Amino acid sequence: MPIRPRRVGVAVAALTALLVSGCSGAAPARPAATPSGPASATAGPSTPAATPTGDPAARAAALVATLPDEDLVGQVLMPYAYGDSATKVSPGSAAGNQALAGVDTPAEMIAKYRLGGLILVGFSADDPTKGNQETTNVDNPAQVHELTTGLRTAAGKLATGPAPFLIGTDQEYGVVTRITDGVTVLPSALAAGAAGDPALTEAAWRAAGTELAAMGINLDFAPVADVLATRSTVIGSRSFGADPKRDAAQVGGAVRGLQQVGVAATLKHFPGHGHSATDSHQDLPVLTQSAAALASGAWPPFTAGIDAGAMAVMSGHLDARAIDPGTPATFSHKLLTDVLRGQLGFKGVLITDGMNMPPAKRYSPGEAAVKALNAGNDLILMTPNVGQAYDGLLAALRGGTLPRARLVEAVTRVLTMKFKLAERPTPPMSTLNTPAHRAAADALAAGAVTVLRGACGGAVSGPVTVTSSGGRDGTRAALTAALKAAGVSVKSSGGTVVHLVGYGDGASDLSANAAVTVAMDTPYVLEKAKSPTLLATYSSSRASMTALAAVLAGKARPGGRSPVVVPGLPATTCAA
Repeated sequence: MPIRPRRVGVAVAALTALLVSGCSGAAPARPAATPSGPASATAGPSTPAATPTGDPAARAAALVATLPDEDLVGQVLMPYAYGDSATKVSPGSAAGNQALAGVDTPAEMIAKYRLGGLILVGFSADDPTKGNQETTNVDNPAQVHELTTGLRTAAGKLATGPAPFLIGTDQEYGVVTRITDGVTVLPSALAAGAAGDPALTEAAWRAAGTELAAMGINLDFAPVADVLATRSTVIGSRSFGADPKRDAAQVGGAVRGLQQVGVAATLKHFPGHGHSATDSHQDLPVLTQSAAALASGAWPPFTAGIDAGAMAVMSGHLDARAIDPGTPATFSHKLLTDVLRGQLGFKGVLITDGMNMPPAKRYSPGEAAVKALNAGNDLILMTPNVGQAYDGLLAALRGGTLPRARLVEAVTRVLTMKFKLAERPTPPMSTLNTPAHRAAADALAAGAVTVLRGACGGAVSGPVTVTSSGGRDGTRAALTAALKAAGVSVKSSGGTVVHLVGYGDGASDLSANAAVTVAMDTPYVLEKAKSPTLLATYSSSRASMTALAAVLAGKARPGGRSPVVVPGLPATTCAA
C-alpha cells in the first residue's frame, strides 16, 4: 500500500506572513511531525496544484502548502546534467547522467528528483572555472532554446509546474561566458569598471539579459560583486575593480539591466572572493581581513546589488576567519543568516557555489546539502551526486536534522522568485545580436579603452602588424579586421607592432619590439612591458577589438581609467 506523503500546511501557515511581508527574520519553530514512512525517490509526481494569481509570495506559499516531502526536497536542488537536449542524448552523455543521477537524460533527472532548476554549463580555453565544468550543454542559440524548452516541458509535469522552472548559467562576459556564438557578447566586468559609467553598464546588461531570456534562461549567475583586493587570477577581470564604491555602482547597474527583462541576477561570491588570491576551485581560500575591513572593503557592492533588488546571492567557499573561522561561508550560519540576511538585509534566494568544488566535497553530497541548507542557503548548486544529495536531504528532513520550517522557508523563497520571473514576457529569438544590442556592447567597450603610457589618443604611424601571445589567433584576426574597417593598413610583418596579451599571460608573453602593448584582461602584466604605448581593453570581445581599432586609427579618444592599480603606471594618461 503506498504511503501518503507528508504535507506542510502547518509550517507554511507560519511562514506565509513572513515571506509575503519580505521579512528575513528567523524561521518559525518546526511543527510537530506527522506519521510518515520513507518514500521512494522515484515515486511519481503529484498532480500540479492550482495556485492563486497575484502576489508572487502568496502564490508561492499557497503552492508550498500542497507539496509532499519529495517535491520540497527536489525544489532546492539545481544540478548540472549531461547532454545538449532534454530527451535525446549521446551514449556518453547518458553514461554521465547515470553516474550523476541514475538516469539517462536531463528530462528524466527533472522527473525523478522533482528538481527546482538546472544549470547549463560549458567553458572556453581561458575560463578559470573550467575545473568544475564536467560537460557542456551549450552550442548555439537555437540549440539552447530547444534544450530549455524541453527542460520546461519536463518540469511542467511536476507538482510545482505552475511555477516556471529555473534555468541558469554563468553568463558573466569576459573569460566566463557560456554562450558566445550568435549572441551579443559584452566586454568584461573589469572593462565596465574602466568605463566607469553605470548607465552604460545597465544598458549593456539589459541587452544581454534580453537575449538570455529569449533563449529560455531566467537566472544568470552574475554579476560578480567581488572587489579585486588581491591579484586573484580566478576572479581577475570578472570583477569590476579594486574600488568598492565604484564597483558598487557598476553592480547596481548590471542587476537592474538583467532584472528589467526578466532574468534574475546573482551577486557572487559572498563574503568576497576577491579578498583572497586562492582559487576555491582548488582549495579553501582564507580571508584574513577583520570584520570591519570586510564590511567596508568587500561588502559595498553586495549591498548595492541588494538595494538594486538582486533576486539571488551566491555563497562562496571562503573561510572568513574574523567571523566564523574554519567554516566555509557555504556552511556558515553566522555569515549567511546573521550577516548577509541580518546585517545586509538580503531577503531573496541564497544559492551555493558549485558543490562539486573541493571545499564542499569534504562532506558527502547528502551531508553537504543538509549543512548548506541549515546555514541559510536555499538552492544547492551542482551537487556531485544528485541521488545522494536528494536522499540525504529527505532523510534529514524526516529525521529532524533538517528542520521542516527551514526547508519550507527555502522552497517558498525559490518559488517566490520563480513567480516573480513569470511576470515578464519572453522576448522573441529575433532579439539576439541585433544592431541595438551590439551598439550597447560597443558603447561600453569604447568607454573602457585606457592609455596607461603614451600620448592620449593619436593614430599609430604607418602600416600595423598585429602580434599576440600564443593561442590568440582568433582575437588577432578580429583586431586585424577591425583595423582594416577603420582604414588602417595591416601587414603580416614589418609594420608598427601592436602586441596583444590576455588572461594568464606574464612577462614572458610580452614582445620586446612592440610599439604598442595591449592588455585584454587584468592590466598587471603591463608593469613589465617596455613599449612606449600601453593600452588596456580588459577584454578580447569583438566589441573591445572594434573599440581598440578606433583608438589606434585615431578616430576615438580613449577615456577609460584602470580600475586596479598597476605599479609604476597611472590610471590613465588622459586628462579628465
